[in-house]
Amino acid sequence: MPLVSLDINKDRDVINRLAGGEFLQSTIWFDLLCREGEEAEFFGFEEEGKIKALALIIKKKILGHFSYYYLPRGPLGEKEAIKKLLRELKKIKSSAMFFRVEPALDIFSSGKEFAVCKTVNLQPQKTLLLDLSQNSEELLSAMHPKTRYNIRLADKKGVRVYEARKESFASFWELMKKTGTRDGFRLHNREHYVNLLSANGNVKMFLAEYNGRIIAGGLFAFFGDRVTYLHGASDNEHRNLMAPYLLQWTVIKAAQQMNEQSDKIIFRSYDFYGIDEQKWPGVTRFKLGFGGEVKEYPGTYDIIARPLIYRLYGLLRRLRRLI
Repeated sequence: MPLVSLDINKDRDVINRLAGGEFLQSTIWFDLLCREGEEAEFFGFEEEGKIKALALIIKKKILGHFSYYYLPRGPLGEKEAIKKLLRELKKIKSSAMFFRVEPALDIFSSGKEFAVCKTVNLQPQKTLLLDLSQNSEELLSAMHPKTRYNIRLADKKGVRVYEARKESFASFWELMKKTGTRDGFRLHNREHYVNLLSANGNVKMFLAEYNGRIIAGGLFAFFGDRVTYLHGASDNEHRNLMAPYLLQWTVIKAAQQMNEQSDKIIFRSYDFYGIDEQKWPGVTRFKLGFGGEVKEYPGTYDIIARPLIYRLYGLLRRLRRLI
């Protein structure tokens, strides 16, 4: 059968190569899911002896014994191979109510081979990518003048940014709690961020310090050909020092330095991971100030496997929101 179950130990290098820069389709993310008690598997679609599509699937239980599968930022691969992979997945996971997918390619606009429903995006539909093959001066010149000014202001005022060890996590966690309260967003539990930092050095923590006090920080995934900004936080005080600007710029330069120290380009892009002018206007303005190109994904879709139960599930969810 062309659909193959991939072994996390034996096929780790193959999986990560196919994942490219998509951290949520990596073995690193799989390891984190397992530590957090999730049920996950990797599948590939093979043709002519080559894996042409990849999917990390996560089982989510709902409505008693019913379940669905979530494919974060997936499947990945060639368009026709992705479609074939999804068809085969429906056959072997026949008990699933639906498959919630986030493909990088538009695989649903032509033809009606899948019964699909657009749903609320779980991952940001738009992101911002910086081309790390450019040198520092080229990146700076492409920025908004205010962004360049704020980077230099933070540096001039004595803000120091550095890669921190796991022992400094408590300081970052305090900043996360302050930021969540101030900006009104829901945090993961503390262990989730600890688990991220246990990802074999692929997730790094950078902190910004001023006069011995941590005033900003972030977690960044160095995976595949991409550096991805995962989580960020800042103090309520000293916001006039513009530490988040210098924080981002320091991580960008760190990725460039790793490229320079290698005999090949390791990281081709820096992913700010999520912009939305309506939902996050301030954060989006901050990120867009660094320049780069906007990338838009098709969004999140449900491939419906059991239409009647799916409609019941949708009705129950709407009723729950009204109660």
